[in-house]
Amino acid sequence: MSANSPKPGVADLQERVAGALALAKRLGASEAQAAASFSTGLTVNVRMREVETLEFHRDQGMGVTVYFGKRKGSASTSDLGAAALEETVRKACALAKYTTEDAFAGLADPARLARHVPDLDLRHPWSLDADAAIDLATRCESAALDADARITNSEGAGVSSHDGYRAQGNSHGFLAGYSDTHHSVSCAVIASAGEQMERDMDYTTARHPDALESPVAVGREAARCACARLGAVKIGTRTAPVLYPARLARSLVGHLVGAVSGGALYRRSSFLLDSLGTAVMAPCMTIDEHPHLPRALASAPYDDDGVATADRRVVDRGVLQGYFLSSYSARRLGMETTGNAGGAHNLVVADTGASFADLLAEMGSGFLVTELMGSGINPVTGDYSRGAVGFWVEGGELRYPVSEVTIAGNLRDVFHGIAAIGTDRDLRGGIQTGSILVREMTVAGS
Repeated sequence: MSANSPKPGVADLQERVAGALALAKRLGASEAQAAASFSTGLTVNVRMREVETLEFHRDQGMGVTVYFGKRKGSASTSDLGAAALEETVRKACALAKYTTEDAFAGLADPARLARHVPDLDLRHPWSLDADAAIDLATRCESAALDADARITNSEGAGVSSHDGYRAQGNSHGFLAGYSDTHHSVSCAVIASAGEQMERDMDYTTARHPDALESPVAVGREAARCACARLGAVKIGTRTAPVLYPARLARSLVGHLVGAVSGGALYRRSSFLLDSLGTAVMAPCMTIDEHPHLPRALASAPYDDDGVATADRRVVDRGVLQGYFLSSYSARRLGMETTGNAGGAHNLVVADTGASFADLLAEMGSGFLVTELMGSGINPVTGDYSRGAVGFWVEGGELRYPVSEVTIAGNLRDVFHGIAAIGTDRDLRGGIQTGSILVREMTVAGS
């Protein structure tokens, strides 16, 4: 399929997937699966009120996996033309001859495959041409630059829009597809006072362009956050409560997901091995997975194995109710798939009824994190250590900005030390949570 070919829809991609599966069967594969995608997009970046980059994206491809008994072969292509697809299937079949048998290899259980694909309202195209995108990005950055005289430089503002189609199928008779869109506006600026410079940013993202925050609001918020960090001081090492605002709190839940995902579990490389049915978090933590939320950023009718997704409770008052398993990792663990091949789908953390102001008041004196740096997480032991900036809080009020500190602890203790979850839920990702207050962590400074 050439760059000038008509844009394929879901039905066209399903036809190509079906053709690949039929060819794999003719070549002797005992089982096969294939997934095809096509997407277009526009991205513009503006810096200091001038266009820096303007890109139009057109991406397409197919991946094919075949099984000859317990031998597996995979191949992929970025060309959806008939000749390229045939070559890809043949390459996958040829590669399978050289792989070692894996007793756990194979497709998902046919009984678990999605037979009905609900409409999750995921596709809302944005009629955005280059001129309109440039105007939005320029207005976003200008709002930041003009918001405060202390905003002296910019890392730029960006606007992006993505429109995609996908189809998936396997030799168990599964064949499905759907389309989706993803749009965003972002801005990052630098504030200065004397010799000190501080950077911060803000962004908005949604399936529907009407759900985006205004570019002016994004720019002004980026400027406010950058200016608020001016005058940051270093503090001495201490033990104190730590408050993760909603946009950073999802990282804590993400560490839980990583620790109870199939790959980490069957490799025995997780600090939460054999934790099903045990208390892994504080009693105030309840987490549900909702794969079918309309327009949500991580909604999906089925996982990468074609397994139907469904609502479930992952953590109930601190007790782990389920892992995150693909069909393969489930077989390795002697369990059933949870429909999570490819990851989690819309994890929603229940709040404890506290507003952000309530969390500050409950914390009293402690550290409010506004940015995390580095990835000092040991998945085997749970040891946690990340660079951070933020604000020192006294009497439930922000007193002064703080920089060059490290917040540390063990994730077991951090999870069990969660005291409250805010009502200020952030919807800009696959993990939806409010701010999270941790009773005690080490804040290492000077």
